[in-house]
Amino acid sequence: MTGSIAALGAGLSAIGAGIGIGLIGGHAVEAIARQPEMYTKIQTTMFIAAALVEGVALFGIVVALMQG
Repeated sequence: MTGSIAALGAGLSAIGAGIGIGLIGGHAVEAIARQPEMYTKIQTTMFIAAALVEGVALFGIVVALMQG
């Protein structure tokens, strides 16, 4: 039972990361479409935010699997 709960936690963490990165990418594309001259600043900010989301998701997956 514990292993299945850990797998559920890891899966939810991965789904959350996918949703977060999807939102970041979508909003970045929208921002670049509105202000093309800010492309480099928007892209840099997008990569930093995506890396932070991935870090939190990886932490969630590790914690979930350590519980199992």
